[in-house]
Amino acid sequence: MIPQHRDPTTPRSSDRLRHRRRLAAAALAVALPLGAAAPAAADVSFPSTEGRTSISSILTSDDVVRELQKLERTSRYGVDAFTLAEAGMEVSTSEQGRDLWVATVGSGEEHVWLQGRIHGNEPYGTDSLLSLLKDLGTNGSAEYELLREKFTFHVIPMYNPDGAEANIRHTVLWDQVSGGPEGGAPQRIDLNRDWTAEGFAADESRAFYEYWTTVDPAWGVDIHHQGLKKEYGTGDDVTLSLGISLAPGGPTLPGLEDGAYDRLTRQMHVHVYDELSKYGYVNMDRYQVGGSQEIDIKGGVVSAMMLGLDHDGLNPEGHSHPVVFFETSGNTSNGSLGQKARGRSVQQNVLAMKELLLGLATGEVQQEDPERWDEIPHAPVTGYQTDYAGVIPVG
Repeated sequence: MIPQHRDPTTPRSSDRLRHRRRLAAAALAVALPLGAAAPAAADVSFPSTEGRTSISSILTSDDVVRELQKLERTSRYGVDAFTLAEAGMEVSTSEQGRDLWVATVGSGEEHVWLQGRIHGNEPYGTDSLLSLLKDLGTNGSAEYELLREKFTFHVIPMYNPDGAEANIRHTVLWDQVSGGPEGGAPQRIDLNRDWTAEGFAADESRAFYEYWTTVDPAWGVDIHHQGLKKEYGTGDDVTLSLGISLAPGGPTLPGLEDGAYDRLTRQMHVHVYDELSKYGYVNMDRYQVGGSQEIDIKGGVVSAMMLGLDHDGLNPEGHSHPVVFFETSGNTSNGSLGQKARGRSVQQNVLAMKELLLGLATGEVQQEDPERWDEIPHAPVTGYQTDYAGVIPVG
């Protein structure tokens, strides 16, 4: 039986590691104050229109399965890779019948949900999660030992294998008997908008939702791609945007858990911003849409996790938890991914996840000032783009 998570506002911590990390951060702050790092410039070595992405080099569903099985065989610290069928889920495959895979590692009481490639044409979430999983399974350092001690990780490198194979954002509802689209004409479903009271049209949504209800995570991270983006006010190229799907201070988040998630999600991203600002090639901003709008979508998967969605009676207690997402610049759709940028694009995600998780494990995240969310570069907010009431103006 999967143990219940601890209260996310009062985690256990390693005082020795936390002290060491604070000393290192203080020393770095003397040499490099917040915001002093030169902004990264996108070129052929980072996402750009000259990237000339080779789709053939992007990991396939079969590649992911082979890598998970290899990590299970070779890991020093107990990586367990399995299908949702093996986990006993009622629905356990994709629309086209592909197995849905998860890998776990760690023995901690608090469970962490890490997912990528819910959009099939956003590939580096897969690479990033496999890289982190390898580190969690093989790295014997004090930092990774702490992570395995504090947390049990549930890693989903490829949420949408059908979309990944077709290099499309969506999945397509499929009739496995006829071997063609359900109803004859392709019906595309955005899996990241399918966790709703009226949703769960796709098999992938029902399968992963049921698994989520058996895990009851304490924390979550979702990895995406976006197009090329310029930082507001400077015009510098953005390499990574930090996102929260229910806008902090917006119509929804402050009312959840007496405002706890409104604080925690901002603290999570403030911590990531501080830690990754130390790397000269990473330039971050806040994720916004329409130039100056925050998103407040209730139908997104990670929003449903924070809202404690109860579908089909599988979550009667209304379990919920804070979740954030990362948006790596460059995608396969507009040819801006940049094959030469693969290493840095993947590495910034791995660093973001690692630093966030270490901050949660040591308690540093929970000590951040949530109001410093406003210091992360962003355009002045004019409204909230919602999936339930159109655009809601600020104020």
